[in-house]
Amino acid sequence: MQDSQIGLRPATQPTMAWRNRFAALGPAFYTPLAPIALRDPYWVARSEAMASALGLQDEWWHSHEALAVFAGNHVPEGSRPLASVYSGHQFGVWAGQLGDGRAILLGEMETPGGPSLEVQLKGSGLTPYSRMGDGRAVLRSSIREFLCSEAMQALGIPTTHALCITGSDQPVRREEVETAAVVTRVAPSFIRFGHFEHFSHHDQPDALKTLADFVIDQFYASCRSAANPYAALLEAVTRRTAALIAQWQAVGFMHGVMNTDNMSILGLTIDYGPFQFMDGFDPNHTCNHSDHSGRYAYKRQPQIAHWNLFALGQALLPLIGEPDDAMAALEPYKTVFPGELDRRMAAKLGMAHASGATRAITQELLTLLARERTDWTIFWRRLAQHAAGASADTVRELFHERAAIDRILLQYRELLALDGQAPDADLMLKSNPAFVLRNYLAEQAIALAKQKDFRMVHELLAVLEHPFDDHPAHVGWAGFPPDWASHIQISCSS
Repeated sequence: MQDSQIGLRPATQPTMAWRNRFAALGPAFYTPLAPIALRDPYWVARSEAMASALGLQDEWWHSHEALAVFAGNHVPEGSRPLASVYSGHQFGVWAGQLGDGRAILLGEMETPGGPSLEVQLKGSGLTPYSRMGDGRAVLRSSIREFLCSEAMQALGIPTTHALCITGSDQPVRREEVETAAVVTRVAPSFIRFGHFEHFSHHDQPDALKTLADFVIDQFYASCRSAANPYAALLEAVTRRTAALIAQWQAVGFMHGVMNTDNMSILGLTIDYGPFQFMDGFDPNHTCNHSDHSGRYAYKRQPQIAHWNLFALGQALLPLIGEPDDAMAALEPYKTVFPGELDRRMAAKLGMAHASGATRAITQELLTLLARERTDWTIFWRRLAQHAAGASADTVRELFHERAAIDRILLQYRELLALDGQAPDADLMLKSNPAFVLRNYLAEQAIALAKQKDFRMVHELLAVLEHPFDDHPAHVGWAGFPPDWASHIQISCSS
């Protein structure tokens, strides 16, 4: 069933109010560029929640004109489309100039009662920064990004958002011929670590200062009054990034390509490529099959985030001044990350506060889960259901080593007894989702979408927007992945 003919109305005048603060930074930061039209576009999926947050009027949101805008076929009045330039380290190696190779920033939309949000079209055609690419995104990767960004939002993890996907039968060649799509992304800002690296590496201190001042004034206002505002900015970004990575680890999320150009200056999850939510727990798992060295394996994500922050610190050093001040700004990572992870793992155990005892039990559990490759999401959800009254057997049956899990469960009960309380089952159920976007579910939705059947995309979105609910109609999606799921390989190509 094709969504392109559902609910479309004649074009109406949009009521979008645009701001273009990034464009006001000056020509060193971007190339003015309109998106390249997508041939015969149609709707694939839309987020009604995001449309509401942007204040899009229903009549226009369901019009042909909206379809044209988000396919890149019509530039809305008041926007100043552009592609930004940045640089970065990729897989630990300096990659030089990069930039928006397939994305066009339309500008910022003013939202009702909230901050303005940038709107970006990803897959909107060639830009000066496309290098060897064609500037297009394919339906496959667009569906993955659309679903995962909204799933992460519902999990409470800072992320860019996705407003919609527009598709086309226009062919795009990757490993095989696929079809083109544009995913509309939304965020307070798409500025990355790599933006700062670009101007620092190219010895453009005035542009570097302009960018840093912009970020401070718009997003980190409290840093302005610090003795060293730029060191304060680095520390604030360090704290946000540390908290973000702790949330990734707690939910079993792997990004796959933690290059510095894929790191948000606002501490958001950005650029969903070969991501994966953990199935059987394996700390060494690498979800990007192009990552032959395992640089971005699950267990290395905290270390890599700190490495990337160090690269950001180097980029900001011309503004910070003293290397010791930059190092001091990075130091909080060493306490914020473990503290945030401890707190989140304690919540998964139903405890409001972390302690030495919760850390010890968590470590024993992680060791056992890794040894048996126990399904991450199912284990934690069943533990929460056990706390809510289900039999312990639903947890025990996940393990071959019954004596080991029995011993840990006994320690867990003893810990609770020492605290004189029962586990907070409600906290556990709200900390351990029943549903995550497993790769096999995305693959099934993509296979149907390639046949113009978008129903599973829509149904997955509805479930992932409420991941802590039970959704009886889709209980199978909360179950074990099929055997073939372990053979899915995700690459950076899109």
